[in-house]
Amino acid sequence: MATELPPGNTATSRRTLLLAGALSATAAGALGTHQPAVAQQARPGTSRDNPRSNPMNTITLRDGVQIYFKDWGPRTGQPVVLSHGWPLNADSWEAQAFHLAANGYRVIAHDRRGHGRSSQPWDGNDMDHYADDLAQLIEALDLRNVSMFGFSTGGGEVARYIGRHGTGRVARLALISAVPPLMLKTEANPDGTPIEAFDSLRAGSLADRSKLYLDIASGPFFGFNRPGAQPSQGMIDSFWLQGMMAGHKNTYDCIRAFSETDFTQDLRRFDRPTLLVHGSDDQIVPINAAAKAAQRLVPHAVLKVYPGAPHGLADTHKEQLNAELLGFLQG
Repeated sequence: MATELPPGNTATSRRTLLLAGALSATAAGALGTHQPAVAQQARPGTSRDNPRSNPMNTITLRDGVQIYFKDWGPRTGQPVVLSHGWPLNADSWEAQAFHLAANGYRVIAHDRRGHGRSSQPWDGNDMDHYADDLAQLIEALDLRNVSMFGFSTGGGEVARYIGRHGTGRVARLALISAVPPLMLKTEANPDGTPIEAFDSLRAGSLADRSKLYLDIASGPFFGFNRPGAQPSQGMIDSFWLQGMMAGHKNTYDCIRAFSETDFTQDLRRFDRPTLLVHGSDDQIVPINAAAKAAQRLVPHAVLKVYPGAPHGLADTHKEQLNAELLGFLQG
């Protein structure tokens, strides 16, 4: 990630209204359930016997953390599980989730612990917990023959899931703008990002988390800092809103999780068809230390490089990515 981020826009009153809506959604997502079962919040005119009629799905994990998830598309469709990036939530996948569900797939997108509408535990904000949370969600929904797609930090979550839980339930894997095998620059990883960049992120988070998210979204994440770029205020607002829905401590801890976790051994366990998608102009997760290095560890993986694409290509290149993922599933 860039150590110096460009200033962002303000639109304070609009974002205040957006944040108020986010806080309401967060409160609505904090459902009270008992042991590890999928819970649906009953509403007038809906039935607990028809969980698909209710969008507020949660699962309570073994440590009491509640995970919110979306479940779109036909229940009989082949399942696709989507893992999001930092500091976002399942909403960041909505273009892909809508497209795949409309084409007959059952799409599950969850909010990682500490993010979005899920619980904000003080501890457990690390890749091992993220992967185990994902495993419990997949088991609770009894998903099999699953295609697992991870964006950015979510790519690390998917990789660690494979490392800890194997591929017994997995059909296909895709890593998009993903952090594996290792973001941090080390002697063994000279193409990585220096620790000072992540220290700057942590300092920015403590100093003014809201401004940090605005700066990232209005600058390198979507490539809006490039000459000739046409910034989308909608994309900037959406990134900021999702970030502010997440827990302060959780997103702070997650910086270490996505930057310092080494996924080398996890990638070596990939034994299913694998797709790697990365933008050549990714300023957040540079391609040489990410997708190109991952391909060397997963020799059967197919690497698709989007020329000039930024990190946030799930939005900026959504039509191309939607077609890519659908073709991969159907191939």
